[in-house]
Amino acid sequence: MTHDAQPQASHFIDGAYAEDPAGAEMAVIYPATGDRIATLHEATPALVERALASAKAAQPAWAAMSGMERGRILRRAADIIRERNRALSELETLDTGKPLQETLVADATSGADALEYFGGLAAGLTGEHIPLANGDWAYTRREPLGVCVGIGAWNYPTQIACWKAAPALAVGNAMVFKPSETTPLSTLKLAEILTEAGLPPGVFNVVQGAGEVGAALVTDPRVAKVSLTGSVPTGQKVYAAAAAEMKHVTMELGGKSPMLVFDDADLDNAVSGAILGNFYSSGQICTNGTRVFVQRGIKEAFLARLAERLSGAVMGDPLDEATNFGPMVSEGQMNIVLNYVAKGVEEGARLVTGGQRADRPGFFVEPTVFADVADDMVIAREEIFGPVMCVLDFDTEEEAMARANATEYGLAAGVFTRDIQRAHRVAAGFEAGTCWINSYNDAPVEVPFGGTKMSGVGRENGHAAIEHYSALKSVYVRMGDVDAPF
Repeated sequence: MTHDAQPQASHFIDGAYAEDPAGAEMAVIYPATGDRIATLHEATPALVERALASAKAAQPAWAAMSGMERGRILRRAADIIRERNRALSELETLDTGKPLQETLVADATSGADALEYFGGLAAGLTGEHIPLANGDWAYTRREPLGVCVGIGAWNYPTQIACWKAAPALAVGNAMVFKPSETTPLSTLKLAEILTEAGLPPGVFNVVQGAGEVGAALVTDPRVAKVSLTGSVPTGQKVYAAAAAEMKHVTMELGGKSPMLVFDDADLDNAVSGAILGNFYSSGQICTNGTRVFVQRGIKEAFLARLAERLSGAVMGDPLDEATNFGPMVSEGQMNIVLNYVAKGVEEGARLVTGGQRADRPGFFVEPTVFADVADDMVIAREEIFGPVMCVLDFDTEEEAMARANATEYGLAAGVFTRDIQRAHRVAAGFEAGTCWINSYNDAPVEVPFGGTKMSGVGRENGHAAIEHYSALKSVYVRMGDVDAPF
C-alpha cells in the first residue's frame, strides 16, 4: 500500500489535516492480526471548537452556491473515489478487518453512489407554488438547516460518512463528522477527496474521539441536526440530548430482524439470503436477518444445504481477495459474540456448526448456526452483531408474523416465497422500515433506508433523506389589500 493511502493526521478541519498531540492516544488495530497499524489522537476541546467554528463560518457561502455547483463538486468526489477504489478499499479492510473481496464492491463504491446520487439531486431541489383564492398564492422554499453533526459506526465507515454527508451537503449544510474510534481512518480520506474535488474549507470536517467528543458535538448550540448510526443505548442518549435543544435527528440503530422462509421458497436463494443476512461482514450489519424462521416442511433441507454452503467460507487474510470471511472488528466485539454463543448453548439451542474462536491470529469467530431456537432465548432477543444465525421453526404464516413482530426492534425484515400474494402480504405486515422479498440486505442509495420502533427515526438515502436535512419555509403572498376589523 502506498504511503499516501494513509491519512496524514488525526483530524481534518477547515480544509486541511490537523493534529493536537495533547489529545488522548487512539490505537488503530488491524483485526486480522491484532497489530497496531496507526496511532491517532482524540480531539481536544480546542479542536472540536475549531471544527464547529469553521463549519459555522463556511456554511452560508456554501448554501449560497447554486445546487448545480454544489452537485458538481459532490459528483467530482464520487469520480475520484471510484478511481481510487482499490487504495480506499485496502484502507477500509485494514480499519475494519472486512475482506477486500467485500470492501472492493460494498464500501467506497457505495459512498461514491451516494455522492453521485445526491450530487445529481442538488440542482433539482425546488419549492412548490400553491395558488389560493382571490389571486393570492404561496410558495415553499427548501432551506439548509445549518451545521449538521454526523456520528459514525465501525461496520461501514466510508459508506456511513457518505450516506450522511452527501444529502447534508447537497442541500447546503456544513457537517462535522465523528467516526467510530474503532475505525477512524477512511473518513479522513473522504474529507481529503471532497476538498480535492473543490469543497470549500470548513464545509466537511472530521474530528476523532470517543463518547466525550460526540457529546460535545451533539450538545453544541451551533448544531442544528444530529445523525447517528449506532446501538440503541447510544441512540437513546444522543436522541435525548438533541431533543433537549430541539435539534433535528436521524437515528439509525440496531435490529433483531426476522427472515421468513416458506416451504415453497427457492432453497438456494433462501440459503443465500440467510448467508448474506448473517455472515457478510462477519455478521456486523445492523439490518441482519438473525432470526431465520423456516417453515417446518423445508427445515431439514434448509439446514443441510446451509451446512454444505458454509463449507465455502474462506477464512484468512482479509487483504487476500480469495478470503470471503473476516475477523470481528475488535477483541471486545469478539468476546461479546463468544459470550452470546455460550449463552445459546446453555439455553439449550442446538449448535449446528461453528461457535468457536478460530485457531489463528486476529479476532476470528467461526460462522455459527443454532437450530431449535425458542423465541424467549437471549440469542433470539438480543442483537449479537456477529456471525451467529438463529434458525426457528414455524407452521403457519399468521404464527410466523406474530413472532417476527414480537420484538422491540423494527429495522429490517425479509421473506422468501414463490407465492406473490403472500410475499406482498407479509411485507405489508412486517413492523420494519426496510424489507426485502426474495433477497436480503440490498441497500441501493436510491431507496430510503431506516427503521421503526426502537430501531430509530428518520430515513437515509432516496429523496426522503433530503427532507431530513432541510427545513421547509412557507411564504404567503397577498395580491390585494389587507382587511382588518378596525
